Amino acid sequence: MATINADVLIIGCGIAGGITALRLADAGIPVVIATRSQDPAESNTFWSQGGIIFEGQEDTPERLAKDILAAGAGLSNPDAVQVLAENGPRLLEDVLINRLGIEFDVEGRTLSLAREGGHSLARIVHVADATGKAIEVKLIQALKEHPNVTLLTQQTGIDLITSSHHSVDRLQVYAPLTCVGAYFHDRRTREVTKVMARATVLATGGLGQIYAHNTNPLGARGDGQAMAYRAGARVINMEFVQFHPTTFVGANGARFLITEAVRGDGGRLVHADNTPFMDKYDAVWKDLAPRDVVARAIYQEMLEHDVPYVYLNLRDYITEDRIRHHFPTILQRCADAGVDITSELVPVVPGAHYACGGVWVDEWGQSTLAGLYAVGEVACTGLHGANRLASTSLLEGLVWGDRAAQHLKANLHLLHQPDANNYPDWEYADGGAPDPALIGQDYGQIKALMWNYVGLVRTTQRLERALRELRRFEQEIEFFYRTTHLTDGLIGLRNAARTATLVAQAAWTNRTSVGCHFRE
Repeated sequence: MATINADVLIIGCGIAGGITALRLADAGIPVVIATRSQDPAESNTFWSQGGIIFEGQEDTPERLAKDILAAGAGLSNPDAVQVLAENGPRLLEDVLINRLGIEFDVEGRTLSLAREGGHSLARIVHVADATGKAIEVKLIQALKEHPNVTLLTQQTGIDLITSSHHSVDRLQVYAPLTCVGAYFHDRRTREVTKVMARATVLATGGLGQIYAHNTNPLGARGDGQAMAYRAGARVINMEFVQFHPTTFVGANGARFLITEAVRGDGGRLVHADNTPFMDKYDAVWKDLAPRDVVARAIYQEMLEHDVPYVYLNLRDYITEDRIRHHFPTILQRCADAGVDITSELVPVVPGAHYACGGVWVDEWGQSTLAGLYAVGEVACTGLHGANRLASTSLLEGLVWGDRAAQHLKANLHLLHQPDANNYPDWEYADGGAPDPALIGQDYGQIKALMWNYVGLVRTTQRLERALRELRRFEQEIEFFYRTTHLTDGLIGLRNAARTATLVAQAAWTNRTSVGCHFRE
């Protein structure tokens, strides 16, 4: 079994993990990054169409903070909001523009600023409708070229290694719970690698793939949330799963995000007869209301009119030239699915999009486990409260990636390099390879169950049924996991079941409708 020793191990390389790695590497600290993808750019960040908050005309940190707090429905952590509002725009300029050379859209000689739902003014910068891709490509390029970065691909995290759970010295159970690395399954060799590290940073992204309808890439299964929970880290606010109002639903089965920037540019939600309906639900913000309001409005309209989807109208509100210039990715993907957005209405449904909860961390990205940090969507800084404000996610990844790196630079000398000999090699199960059909069936049932029972509208009866079913699934999957050979699919199924249970349990416990958690 291979063993790797690292100063800092980072699991995931989207904007949050990538920025943490880059800032540490630039400071001369060697880092090891592990990602389950073959292409390290494959991440939630890469598929992020929407923009990132910068600074609008006559904007202030106080004004941005007010908008974030309003969207968070009173449950945002004021300290986290202040950290982002005060540091975000500066870091965007210093790191993304000056260090990485991201070329955001401009109008004349100044950055083009867009307004999105919940924002009181235009302050969002874009790279057309592929902002995340533009950031991620440049970030991965910088990491690949950096002498202080070791990038490991096709490595699926199995479990975090902790002193209390894994040390051969059983007296370590009395010591403070400390993370000392992680076990990884190599998707090419099917062998397990043990990575020991003075500090570990979780940056594994979201959990949208536990739902039947979602906007997330295939790897967003809640891996990091499940790993952290099993290790003993505090996980909070898991009921707050934000559903993006506009997920394209194609006749060929295609599902993908239609960015909120479309509505920011004037697009309207309508029925087949082209009648707008959002003014019934929010007379002030209308189509630019917070996402939970818009998503539930669409859900309600679908029920009342007995239709499988509603439509997004670009053709009558946005010029064809602007559509082609500002939304080329959406234009092409819809065309591939048989819809011309310059002349036709676009069918959309809500889809699971973003987890506002996750691994509890402080303002420096530290979790409740010594040696374990979490940044990006896997973490819960408290910034989003009960509902995320549009275009805060990329900025949060940037800000907390930078802050985790700052804290590690100042404190890494206090963390000891664990001795790999004190931690056992992986014990392989005696059974054969798991049946992919069984994995697919179980995973499909979890996704359907979460969509129907723990989705946009939740009831006590639905949640109780979900918990009974999920607990049964977990027992069966855990037995399956411990008696067969490891695969990425099996690891993902185990993590999806655990994360789905965390979401359902949190939703059942919270009997108050707030933000994107709606109890009927």
